Amino acid sequence: MTRPAEMPQAQAERRLRLADLLEETSPRARSHRAAAQILPVLEPLAPLLPAGGLTRGTTVETDETSLLLALATGPLADDPTRWAAAIDLPDLGLAAAAALGLPLERLVVADQVGDQNFGEVVTALADACTVLMVRPPERLAPRTTARIDAHLRRTGAVMLCHGRPWPGSALRLDVTGRRWSGLGDGWGQLDGRQVEVRAFGRGSGARPRTARLWLPDASGGVSSVESGAAVVGTQRPTAAAALA
Repeated sequence: MTRPAEMPQAQAERRLRLADLLEETSPRARSHRAAAQILPVLEPLAPLLPAGGLTRGTTVETDETSLLLALATGPLADDPTRWAAAIDLPDLGLAAAAALGLPLERLVVADQVGDQNFGEVVTALADACTVLMVRPPERLAPRTTARIDAHLRRTGAVMLCHGRPWPGSALRLDVTGRRWSGLGDGWGQLDGRQVEVRAFGRGSGARPRTARLWLPDASGGVSSVESGAAVVGTQRPTAAAALA
């Protein structure tokens, strides 16, 4: 039985616990938790993604190398402590990655991983890297894909798949049109490429989204065609040829 002298303290502790519970379940707290699950992307790419960014623990597919690099750049540009990995992508194009703003000093490259080691390499790098760019094997055991998906959810890493589909992917981005600029009638040089990107997937991504982008633009980066901008804010060496 609680002694009378202890009652005020017990009541105060209950009030504090109740206040903490109300704070944890408040709309502001829920909003903060939801925002923490979204990795920012470069601004021109945000309209293509249902949450305006990459949802932690999920997988996104694309067959376009420049789009793959652009998606990976945003999370690393936002936080200098984040790392990315490229797994079994020997033709990735590091010059193009640098032009888009991907910090190469925070990029781990693992080539010739092999089908047998793919699952182990992905799960190991997911512990240290926020973004994983991968080319999945042609054949992967269902238990391995399930283990990778579970590990991504646990670590909060995002996997960007290139070239081959992934069974549990939440979203796919396809380039449906391409047009280079800069060439005249027998003269000039390529200085930018307009693309139309279509995004579609499951759940919140079920409604298709489209955007017209410069990818690359005149500086080798990415910008929106609708904005009229052909150059991104950060000036970097042009890498149009590397993205061709």
